[in-house]
Amino acid sequence: MLARPRRSVLYMPGSNAKALAKAATLSADALILDLEDSVAPDQKIAARGEVAEAVRKGGFGGREVVIRINGPHTPWGDEDLAAASAAGPDAILLPKVDGPGAIMAAARALREAGAPERTRIWAMMETPNAVLNAGSIASVAADSASRFTVMVMGLNDLAKETRARLTPGRPTMTAWLASCAVAARAHGVEILDGVFNDIKDLDGFHLECLQGRDMGLDGKTLIHPSQIDICNEVFAPAPAEVESARAIIEAFALPENAGKGAIQLNGRMVELLHAEMARRTLAIADAIAALHKAAA
Repeated sequence: MLARPRRSVLYMPGSNAKALAKAATLSADALILDLEDSVAPDQKIAARGEVAEAVRKGGFGGREVVIRINGPHTPWGDEDLAAASAAGPDAILLPKVDGPGAIMAAARALREAGAPERTRIWAMMETPNAVLNAGSIASVAADSASRFTVMVMGLNDLAKETRARLTPGRPTMTAWLASCAVAARAHGVEILDGVFNDIKDLDGFHLECLQGRDMGLDGKTLIHPSQIDICNEVFAPAPAEVESARAIIEAFALPENAGKGAIQLNGRMVELLHAEMARRTLAIADAIAALHKAAA
């Protein structure tokens, strides 16, 4: 089973050369080099060049590297997409995706620009239409030409567009998070939680990580390096989970359990679905270990 850990996904402003240089030393699983919200209009063209050069140079270890571009209806969107395609990151993050057409249009542009086949497309889910169309957006992943692999929740923009308030526990947002998570799971797409705005409130951040994990999200987007370690710990399989997963797989592999749909293990009924979950747990744990080795 192929797996890639995306526990911690850190936004890095593309206009900050020092931050881009520091990115290679951080323990985040993935980096989003941003050309959109964190870059002022008069810095966007320069940031585009700096980010493209940083991606071409590499040196990020095993970390996944993503470029978030400006939207196609802005003065910078088309050239951002062309430059990102030429740089060849692991993925390009599209802002304000309202429906599946935006993903397919970007995929065509990547293909025409000669982007490497390994460059995937991620989509920001940050508008009311994105939430309403989550199922149809996720469904394009079935078409290999779409390159679509990851949804990224953008709750700050959703709050702005809906006038819903972001309060502790996110009661106004949980239904939207859940509907996008279900859509992602239905179509084999990964999904990342939105950012936590109060950098100093690490206790609150920890609680929000737990909430996202328990809702089935794969990881969380971050705005500051101080959030990485907590995020990595929460979204990683605990040692006890890994041990239990190994025990389940080993039990089903025993000759006497061949062909069984359910077995007893340590006084518990365990079904084949638990074995499938156990295989993913081990795949993620192995991928995290491999990432640590590559980043060392």
